[in-house]
Order: sequence, then structure tokens, then C-alpha cells
Amino acid sequence: MEKSLMNSSGGIPEMLADLYEIPKQDIKSYSPLTFAYIGDAVFELLVRSVLVQSGNASVNKLNKAASRIECAPRQSAMIKAIREDLTEQELKIYKRGRNAKSVTKAKNATTAEYRRATGLEAVIGYLYLTGDLRRAAELLKLGIERTK
Repeated sequence: MEKSLMNSSGGIPEMLADLYEIPKQDIKSYSPLTFAYIGDAVFELLVRSVLVQSGNASVNKLNKAASRIECAPRQSAMIKAIREDLTEQELKIYKRGRNAKSVTKAKNATTAEYRRATGLEAVIGYLYLTGDLRRAAELLKLGIERTK
């Protein structure tokens, strides 16, 4: 039986699949909320990595800075600011993530902001799972720059 590839460009997901001997999955089989689930973690890791690389600071200061970027209202603003820069495939993933029915509710954001943030996280998750972490970081950089 032929295994479908999770991605063709490699990256962390493929390395983990090889290391843990996990059968590779067809990326088309993932739900938009699965993309958003992993995208949330990848987004957080990228933000924290940028903050740490920017210089040594107290954990409290780092957490406050990260929270200002990782919150749903900011993510919503970011996707609005970079939407025109998305590829056709990224835009499809964004729309699927934004429109997905999640049981989780927004805490400090409107429903619309939360849904847009979920769409952005879906794009980041999709890019991560397809091995294009560089593109995810580029979109994050654009979003941060355009929403200062």
C-alpha cells in the first residue's frame, strides 16, 4: 500500500514522523481546526523565539510582549494586514480556518476577531505541516510590522 506524503519539502513534521515511525499522512485529510491547533503552538514558538533572539530580558517582560502579539485581537489585525500577501492556497486555508465551527469561545476578543485569528493559526499550521516554516515566519514578520 502506498503511503501519501505529509509534505515533500521535509522539515520538522517529517523528521518527527521518521523518528517516531509514524505513518505519513495526506495533508488534505487534516481539518482546518487541526491546522489551527498546531498553528497556535507554532505561532507562539515563533513569537517567543523572535523575542528571545532580540535580547535577554526578564521572563515577565517576555511574557507581556508575547501576549501583546499572540492575542486574538492582534492576530485578527495581522491577518487583515497581510491578507493580500497570502497565496491562493494560503487564502483557502485561512477561509476554511476562519469559517470552521469551534466549540472554544473567545475570552478577550469578539467572535469575529477570534475566527480571523483561528484562520491565521490555520495558515501557520498548514505551512508548518508542509515544511514551510520560513514562509510562516515571513508572514509573522509582515503581520507584526504592519500592526505596530
